[in-house]
Amino acid sequence: MILITGGAGYIGSHVNKLLNENGYKTVVIDNLIAGHAEAVKWGTLETADLNDSERLLFLFDKYRFDTVFHFAAYAYVGESVKEPARYYRNNVVNTINLLDAMKEFNSKRIVFSSTCATYGIPKRIPIKEDALQNPINPYGRTKLMMEQILKDYNEAYDIEYCCLRYFNAAGADPDGEIGENHDPETHLIPLILDAAADESKSISIFGTDYPTADGSCIRDYIHVSDLADAHVRAMDYLVNANKSCCINLGNGTGFSVFEVIDAARRVTGKNIRVNISPRRQGDPPELVGSAGLAEKLLGFKPRFNDIDTIIDHAWRWHQKLIQIR
Repeated sequence: MILITGGAGYIGSHVNKLLNENGYKTVVIDNLIAGHAEAVKWGTLETADLNDSERLLFLFDKYRFDTVFHFAAYAYVGESVKEPARYYRNNVVNTINLLDAMKEFNSKRIVFSSTCATYGIPKRIPIKEDALQNPINPYGRTKLMMEQILKDYNEAYDIEYCCLRYFNAAGADPDGEIGENHDPETHLIPLILDAAADESKSISIFGTDYPTADGSCIRDYIHVSDLADAHVRAMDYLVNANKSCCINLGNGTGFSVFEVIDAARRVTGKNIRVNISPRRQGDPPELVGSAGLAEKLLGFKPRFNDIDTIIDHAWRWHQKLIQIR
């Protein structure tokens, strides 16, 4: 039996779908503060919070999980700066509760949702896994702490882990069953699609004077279904290699903000209004991850690495979401 914490959220729900398609039995634990019960179309949903150790131990006793996928975390950078206590308590302390339950019930494998935010502002592009990790906000620091805690639990209690450091998750399930649905929404592509769907809205570009080809920031976008595939491969790697690892997940190439907006115009056929705003503090000019280790260890190659395809899937989901709302 497989546990997915935060499995009612964006990435967790896509992993849940793929695991069930591959014949695995899953249980989703989610407090539904940010997740959506309707996104758990597969497996069993148990409404719970990782801060409730007693209920967590009850569920581990009930289901006897052999593998854990850990997505449950707060993930807004700006909010983490304003409310660091909330982030350290939820992201770090609750991860310890989860790991203690794993230790108690001899669950030996965990695939952890980490982030490229642990690197901070990189000195070299593309970013490799051995780059200095120097996060510049509490959100990134909580994720780095969680990575370090996993390493300590591995050495002391033989819990194997795979930390997957995402770059920019994007897109939606190609079948249109699930997709991105955040409140508030802070990700670039759905905000662009909001502007495409509603002519009264516009998209802000924060800085056009970066040392890039068109002056806007460059980011590495990876399709959420490709992320799901990488998670299943990470589980298989832990089963077969019995060795812990930390791996970047990205396309290995980047797209600028202007390029993403142009792609959205092509896909939607809409005129998307743009506002030019000053740079945001802490935004590096370029964030692109090296994809070499993911291919070497996991045999992972993104299927949907074209920005138009990523946006097309996101747009189809966005139109469906408008109808649902």
